[in-house]
Amino acid sequence: MSSGITLSSATRQNLLSLQDTSALTATTQNRLATGLKVSSALDSPVNFFTAQNLSNRSTDLGGLLDGISNGVQAIQAANQGITSIQKLIDSAKSTANQALSTQITTTGTAATDFAASTTSATTVSFFVNGTSKTATIATSSTIDAAITSLNTAAGSTMFSKDTTGKKIVLNASSAVEFATTGSQTALGFDAGTGTATADKYGTGNTVAGNSANLTISGVETRAKLAEQYNSLLTQITQLAKDSSFNGTNLISNGDPSNKLHIAFNEKDTSNLDVQGKDLTADGLKLTSITGNSGATANGQGNFLLDTDIKGTLTKLTSGSDTLRTASSTFGSNLSVVQNRQSFSKNLINVLDTGAANLTNADLNLEAANSQALSTRQSLGISALSLANQAQQSILQLLR
Repeated sequence: MSSGITLSSATRQNLLSLQDTSALTATTQNRLATGLKVSSALDSPVNFFTAQNLSNRSTDLGGLLDGISNGVQAIQAANQGITSIQKLIDSAKSTANQALSTQITTTGTAATDFAASTTSATTVSFFVNGTSKTATIATSSTIDAAITSLNTAAGSTMFSKDTTGKKIVLNASSAVEFATTGSQTALGFDAGTGTATADKYGTGNTVAGNSANLTISGVETRAKLAEQYNSLLTQITQLAKDSSFNGTNLISNGDPSNKLHIAFNEKDTSNLDVQGKDLTADGLKLTSITGNSGATANGQGNFLLDTDIKGTLTKLTSGSDTLRTASSTFGSNLSVVQNRQSFSKNLINVLDTGAANLTNADLNLEAANSQALSTRQSLGISALSLANQAQQSILQLLR
């Protein structure tokens, strides 16, 4: 039976010191390689699990940042849409004001001398800007009496006589159309040509073709401006529907279900709901200008009446106010979301820094430790060699 190797006390002490140095060197080298002083729960359970919790929350908040960023872009898309819609409304206001400044006139002189009927009273039916008027000219009336009757029915002085005193002159700041060709010829105007327009100013209100002796100006210009206005309303609706980001549109639908939900923390206990609004033409209560064809109750349209144009301008002003209110609301929401976005980024940095402080190694310190341990190991080997010199002396005696 072999006996164990006997080491001297000094040799054993030096050997233990070298083993400790080797273990410290391995630890230091691991820290230098990984950059961590706590790489597992065995190194420091408290620091390891605390750092893990901090890192997990940082990861959760980082995932929410994508949703917050998308929310910022969706609100900015809506705000950009509002800005562009406001420009279209300004254009629509300009169009309506241009229509209002376009003067409608009806002028002309009868082709023949006025001669009242000698057998019965004559009924003259005409429309002033779409409003039905009826004048009764008594039997054998003079031209002056006929003009008085016509102006009374019209509600303004638009009929007069020419320099000869025999022909009727029409000079009106409005669109004047006759219901029948008989009404035209009764006043000495040539009968209108072409097919009469049925129900032009409402059911039963037929309008004869215009007489060659009368010129109506401004109506067509206003009709063209009405078409431009309607086109702008179409563009407003299309622009609102195009103001979306990643499938989210906050200005084309005012339904309560149309809202943007943004979560600010991992439990969704901190969040913001941005309610969508309907900023299309319908949502802004802007209606198209109808044609002058009986489609409306009285058949008036195409900016024919100044009062209608002024009403349209009032609606446009109200629409602008609605846009400003919406812009203010979205701007406030955007400020909140951007503030939370900045807060989340900073909080993530704090969490990551806290986790790093608990687990990361000081590489400068570890590098210095490595150098010191290398020197200590060399010294330990030398010390072990010195401790064995006594046994080497005995070996020399035996030789």
